[in-house]
Amino acid sequence: MSTVTSAPDSSNAPQEELATAAANRNVGVRTFRPAIGLAILALVALLLFALNAASGSVEFRLSDSGDAVQLPNLSVPITAYGWVVAAALAALAVFAAVRARSLPRWALILAGFFFVTGFLVWIVGTAQTPSISVTALLAGSVALATPLIFGSLGGLLCERSGVVNIAIEAQLLFGAFSAAVAATVANNVWVGLLAAVIGSMLVSLVLAIFSIKYRVNQVIVGVVLNVLVSGLTGFIFATVLQPNAADFNSPARLPHITIPVLSEIPVIGPVFFDQSIIGYIMYVTVAVVWYALYRTRWGLRTRAVGEHPKAADTLGVSVNALRVRNVLMGGAVAGLGGAFYTLVSVSAFTRDMTSGAGYIALAALIFGRWNPVGALLASLLFGFASNLESILSFLGTSVPSQFLAMLPYIVTILAVAGLVGASRGPAASGEPYVKE
Repeated sequence: MSTVTSAPDSSNAPQEELATAAANRNVGVRTFRPAIGLAILALVALLLFALNAASGSVEFRLSDSGDAVQLPNLSVPITAYGWVVAAALAALAVFAAVRARSLPRWALILAGFFFVTGFLVWIVGTAQTPSISVTALLAGSVALATPLIFGSLGGLLCERSGVVNIAIEAQLLFGAFSAAVAATVANNVWVGLLAAVIGSMLVSLVLAIFSIKYRVNQVIVGVVLNVLVSGLTGFIFATVLQPNAADFNSPARLPHITIPVLSEIPVIGPVFFDQSIIGYIMYVTVAVVWYALYRTRWGLRTRAVGEHPKAADTLGVSVNALRVRNVLMGGAVAGLGGAFYTLVSVSAFTRDMTSGAGYIALAALIFGRWNPVGALLASLLFGFASNLESILSFLGTSVPSQFLAMLPYIVTILAVAGLVGASRGPAASGEPYVKE
């Protein structure tokens, strides 16, 4: 049962208490979990990337035949790079053991870079044709990660203010459904985009009413919403959309915008400057959420409400009103991710087309430590694994595709367990607040 927090009688809590409540609670705590996590990664790198590596080299194509600027291909020796990765991760594990603290950000980025690139070289080296286009790999990864990024950002806005959002799957699915129907009926793709935002906000409104006003267990509400939206959209799809696809389920696609000159930059050009409009909105949304969360008064209040609602209340912050607004904003952001499915990826709605993306977005949120940039990177990891699985199926590899599909979840479990650093959500997340 959820815990109900009551407001204190004092009304003059200092501003410092509010800031401290939102600060990191684990600074200075000795822990060897990061060292253990890095040691495990180093052992995996030694056994797979070094001792079980294929002979020869992997060729990374930095330019395609139609690119205006041609860069030479990058050839990486498989076994040698495996040993480099294992040694680098082992060195970072020793550093973490000596430090006995949470790892600094640069160390986490470095460890992630070595492990991901080491895995990439090893897995591509097992293919019949050990050659891969870096541009296609990155562009496909970003495309597959786009709805996950919107979903994780929507969940972040909820959980940072103290509301657990298990209903990301329902928000994405109903956003996709609303976008397809509205865009088809209105014959206007922008109406569909707006409908996706509104539809997802309606799901968030139900979440807010039951979890904040009536103080129902937030996890149960989220699960019920996922099941409800799945059944509702599936029923309408089977009875209305499928028999009358031309009238209700044939939306146009959002425009694809290519920025001249910038899109021709090798490797990064097609990734950042050759996108659908939702792709550009995604980049802007990550930046806006990060800035608002860490550089504005609203962000300070949001983090304080998620960490210590008592302190926020004594300073005059309306805790529940702020939570309701943030849950609705989170729904609006998640709705953009839902629109990606029917207005960008596929021009039609199908039953349960999100395929559990909301749960993956939730995992990315946890893996990213409830930080917008962390959620972005974690979502890109999932998109990278999914895209790599598709590419390797064409290249031909002896490694089972199921291994690639489960890899991000294994990393997420390690992250949640704290083996690569502390991963702890806001202290008041999931706790209803009642002002006496």
